[in-house]
Amino acid sequence: MNRPPTAPGYPEGRRWCFLANHCQNYPLYIRSTPTENELKFHYMVHTSLDVVDEKISAMGKALVDQRELYLGLLYPTEDYKVYGYVTNSKVKFVMVVDSSNTALRDNEIRSMFRKLHNSYTDVMCNPFYNPGDRIQSRAFDTMVTSMMVQVC
Repeated sequence: MNRPPTAPGYPEGRRWCFLANHCQNYPLYIRSTPTENELKFHYMVHTSLDVVDEKISAMGKALVDQRELYLGLLYPTEDYKVYGYVTNSKVKFVMVVDSSNTALRDNEIRSMFRKLHNSYTDVMCNPFYNPGDRIQSRAFDTMVTSMMVQVC
């Protein structure tokens, strides 16, 4: 898997991870900045996917009727907060943010997920993208990088 470089101007102390997963929890896109301790992020994300599955099954039919698919805080730790979002087609987005970043409110996280979802939709509309393949779109990667830098 190609690892994207650390975003320029991104503070080294902050760590982020984005993951878009399909129904079978196969990673379609993973991004972590900086890349150290990436295994720790993979563990947190996959642990959070279990929470996402629990929330989806608990919501049941109500989830299908909702237009807002933001799941909120999934898995808080001392150092990080993990948030989740699920699309109508059951694609899961998980975001890990630094707990010390108190500037991020629920509305900002929600709007970031909407922006991520819109960009994901653009990737899916590309006729050269095969659904289920890893996302290797420069436009998607640029949007994620800009979101990571913007928040700090």
